Amino acid sequence: MDQRNLILAIALSIAIILGWQALFAPPPAPVPQQQPQGQHQQQPAPSAPGVPTPPSGQPGQGGAPQAAVVTREQALKESARVTVSTPQITGSIALKGARIDDVLLAQHRRTVAKNSPPVTLLSPERAPEGYYVRFGWLKGADAAVRLPDADTLWTADKQKLNAGETVTLSWDNGEGLVFRQKISLDRDFMFTVGLSVENKTDKPVSLFPFGLVTRHGEPKTEGIFVLHEGPYGVYDERLKEFSWSDFKDGKKQAIPTTGGWLGFTDKYWMVTLIPDQQTRVATEISQSVEGAQKKYHASFRTEAPVTIAPGATSESTARLFAGAKIVSLIDRYAEQYGITRFDLTIDWGWFWFLTKPLFWLLDKLFGLIGNFGVAILVLTVLVKAAFFPLANKSYESMTKMKALQPEMEKLRERFKDDKMGMNQELMKLYKREKVNPAAGCLPILLQIPVFFALYKVLYTTIEMRHQPFFGWIQDLSAPDPLTILQGFGLFHWQVPDLLQIFDIGIWPIIMGITMYLQQMLNPQPADPIQARIFQFLPIMFTFMLAPFAAGLVIYWAWNNLLSMAQQYAIMRRLGVPVTFGAKAPAPAAKPAPAGKQERK
Repeated sequence: MDQRNLILAIALSIAIILGWQALFAPPPAPVPQQQPQGQHQQQPAPSAPGVPTPPSGQPGQGGAPQAAVVTREQALKESARVTVSTPQITGSIALKGARIDDVLLAQHRRTVAKNSPPVTLLSPERAPEGYYVRFGWLKGADAAVRLPDADTLWTADKQKLNAGETVTLSWDNGEGLVFRQKISLDRDFMFTVGLSVENKTDKPVSLFPFGLVTRHGEPKTEGIFVLHEGPYGVYDERLKEFSWSDFKDGKKQAIPTTGGWLGFTDKYWMVTLIPDQQTRVATEISQSVEGAQKKYHASFRTEAPVTIAPGATSESTARLFAGAKIVSLIDRYAEQYGITRFDLTIDWGWFWFLTKPLFWLLDKLFGLIGNFGVAILVLTVLVKAAFFPLANKSYESMTKMKALQPEMEKLRERFKDDKMGMNQELMKLYKREKVNPAAGCLPILLQIPVFFALYKVLYTTIEMRHQPFFGWIQDLSAPDPLTILQGFGLFHWQVPDLLQIFDIGIWPIIMGITMYLQQMLNPQPADPIQARIFQFLPIMFTFMLAPFAAGLVIYWAWNNLLSMAQQYAIMRRLGVPVTFGAKAPAPAAKPAPAGKQERK
């Protein structure tokens, strides 16, 4: 029976590891795939009246059916452009369609390699993984009005847009209406677009200003349960997150709102439309299909039309965030422009009330120390200090429990055939010695929300991305690169998915060893099956944490060392011998059959 229970416990532990890997652990980086080439056949796309989400080629939205995909460099040459150059962004704006479709993040590289190219965020329509933004107008009651569309060629008043400057794009429809887009860009990632219409006719004109972001294909995601990647937005102060599959079969999300934002997010980057925060707008997120190519659209338009009287000019303003989700920058924009719940563009998780303060403290420590890894170590000390009173009582109780182990063994031998009697005597022993056997769980229970909060900080905030520690750890947000199956860096090969779970790095091994040593300082369970299960836990946690960010594993290992030091000091103070574990109790002897028992 004991052996069967042990096997069941190990099987359950393995199931927990595999389940954890499937739900929480980040998967290995996907192997780059070639972009699809060739002609895409256009199919009718779902559309809602007045909302600018159809693909190119739809009436009123411009363009012929999508041509063959070309390289990004070739696609950029297909339109005259206004060059964009700021400390954070390099790229251009296409005069054809007035599209913001070329954004490179100058300060963010694809990998930690020194020669790594900058991250590409927006690309032209015909480029692989097209991703672009357009602002404009939809028709109101005046159905005969000629409006600019995706093929309209605009004129610009300058050839280069620098930080803090404005470029004005103009187009005259030849029927008495002059359309202008005044596009400015700050030193970071915020575009401000002023849409104006000058009415030179003798009749009023009603139009709906809109903003539209289109993304080709379903992007590769981290595929982790606790991180949202994909469409999302804030509507009337409420955050709504959607998966890519929410839009198949023509499904849409059409939600009116006053204030807020919507768009697409990746782990570290986002492209977000921000309408005027005082204007009621209709929003929509949808999918269209052209051959095998999926396109996702997020858009807004004013709920009420803007009427331009004869001889008058109307103006409306919208914004576009296209860049890295830097916490301090997001907070500044939220305050500067009054953007409703813009802080929710970053996924702070269930324990946001812990995650935000932990990030703030860690960021301040980094500013003082200059190394995020060391800042994590200092943060761990501060967290331990904050929980010291509770943890101290818990460790004192565990130490007393360890001192009582000889008496507990005697009770077990005495009542080996009477578990109820043994439990009753154990309760009397605990009460007499004023020991709470459940108190030892308190430190772990306290660590769980802090662990998840720190996990969110390290895994989702871009401030940790590509931050080095010491030695071989050059990116605290990535798993330990020196792993067993790759000879700890001696050779490199593509580890099959089936073996990824066994590809453990050096720091996860260190963490597992420290966890085992800490456990050996604790009193061992009287039950031999429980003792063996507890001895198996460090191995289980080693496999579970191996794929996680190195910064998180370093935190856990350092936390274990601090806990051992604290427990060691308490054991010395209480006069309890400092020993790492004890021999696991032997299984209780089975009683002899009734017929073979000795007669007294």
